[in-house]
Amino acid sequence: MPVEFKDYYDVLGVARNASDTEIKKSFRKLARKYHPDVAKDKTTAEDKLKELNEANEVLSDPEKRRKYDELGENWNHPERQPAQPQGGFSGAHEPGSEFHFDGTGFSDFFEQFFGSRGRPAGGFGRTRENDGNGAEAYAQRGQDIEGDVMVTLDEILHGSTRTIQLQRTDPRTGQSTTQTLRVRIPPGVREAQLIRLAGKGQEGIGGGDSGHLYLRVKFAQHPDFRVRGADLYSDLELARWEAVLGATVHISTLDGSVSLKIPASTAAEQQFRLRGKGLPTSDGTRGDLYVVVSIHVPSHLTPEQKVLWGQLASKSTFNPRKTS
Repeated sequence: MPVEFKDYYDVLGVARNASDTEIKKSFRKLARKYHPDVAKDKTTAEDKLKELNEANEVLSDPEKRRKYDELGENWNHPERQPAQPQGGFSGAHEPGSEFHFDGTGFSDFFEQFFGSRGRPAGGFGRTRENDGNGAEAYAQRGQDIEGDVMVTLDEILHGSTRTIQLQRTDPRTGQSTTQTLRVRIPPGVREAQLIRLAGKGQEGIGGGDSGHLYLRVKFAQHPDFRVRGADLYSDLELARWEAVLGATVHISTLDGSVSLKIPASTAAEQQFRLRGKGLPTSDGTRGDLYVVVSIHVPSHLTPEQKVLWGQLASKSTFNPRKTS
C-alpha cells in the first residue's frame, strides 16, 4: 500500500534549519488559527489541527526529527523502509497480516516511521489439545498489536467514542479486509496509556484465540495549555503597567473564560492557581490550572510616551540592581 510522504516543515511553515523556538512559535500560531473553537469550518479545522500536531510531534522531538531528516529525499527507497512486523504462527513462521489504521489522528506515514503500528505487545501462547481422534494438536494464540491514537484535551476532560477503521492485508494473497471499530476514550486517560480492544489483534492458529489490539494514547498538543499530570499550565502576558498597578484579565480554561484579578506588584514567573480547572484525576476530582506570568514592554514608543516614561523614571526610586 503506497504511503504518502509528509513534509512536516511545510506543514508548519518553517525552514528545515528552524530552531526549536521557531517550530514551537509556528505551531502555536497555526494551532490557534485552526482550533475548532475559533475556526468557521470545523471539519477542515479538525483535520488541519491533526496534521499540525503530527508535524509538531516529530519536529519538536530531537530523536524523531533526526530520523525524519535522515530519511531525506530517499525516504521511499526499499532499503529505507522499516521491517514489517511478523505475526501469526506456522512451522515456517510465515509473516502475518499487515495493519493500517484510519481515524487515529495519525497518517500512515507517521505510523510507519514513528508510530507503534504492528509492534508486538505480547507473546504467543501455545496450548496442547486433542483433536478428537487421539492425536495431539497445538492451538496458537494470535499476536497482540499496537497502534497510536491522538487524544485532545477535550476528550481527556469529557471522554469520547472514536470510530477507527482497521485494515488487514494478507501479504501472501494481497487481499484486504476493513473493520470498523468503536473505541471508548475514558475521561482522565493518561499519556502512553494503552486502550485494549479484546480479540482485535492477529487471528489465532489451530483454533487459538485472537490477540488483542492496543491503542497507545498520545496527547494532541494544545496551543495554550501544557500538561503535567492532571494539572495544566498556561502563559499570561502582562504589560508592565498591569504588573505594577494590577489588573483584571480574562483567562481561557477548558471550561470557558474566567476573570482573574492580578494584584499590584506582580512579578515575572509568578503563578496563579485556578483550582479544579485542570484534567480529571483517578479519584474523580480535577487538577488545577496554573497561570504563569511574563511581563512585556512596548517595542515602539511615540515621542509623547517617551516623555511620560522619562517622567516616571525621574520620580521613581526603584532600582532592580540594588541588592540590599
